[in-house]
Amino acid sequence: MKSTENALNWFEIAVNDIARATKFYEKVFDIEMQQMDMNGMLMAFFPTENMSANVGGGLVQHEMYKPSADGAVIYLNGNPDLALPLGKIVEAGGKVVMPKTLINEEIGYMAFFTDTEGNKVALHSNK
Repeated sequence: MKSTENALNWFEIAVNDIARATKFYEKVFDIEMQQMDMNGMLMAFFPTENMSANVGGGLVQHEMYKPSADGAVIYLNGNPDLALPLGKIVEAGGKVVMPKTLINEEIGYMAFFTDTEGNKVALHSNK
């Protein structure tokens, strides 16, 4: 890996119910996710622009994937102001576990939530 490449290029969030989880993330982020069956794994993809230097990822329902509030945490983009998606989490069926919190003036803000599947996920934004 060249030092100028992103360390992260794909992520997957484990789910127990692909339909419920898709509905949750679509509502929180005002997006549409495309679903498909890939070799027995049910997946729903976060929108990207043809993987053009952006990180892509999705939701995955499969026996190998177990939702968890422990382990690695991914930070989803909450720009322009993470208060917007954060304000939709409870109504969509999730739980805010750490409110919008200033990291510092240069880095911006973060917050943590659990989704409908029990995963702990973070948000980050500049505002």
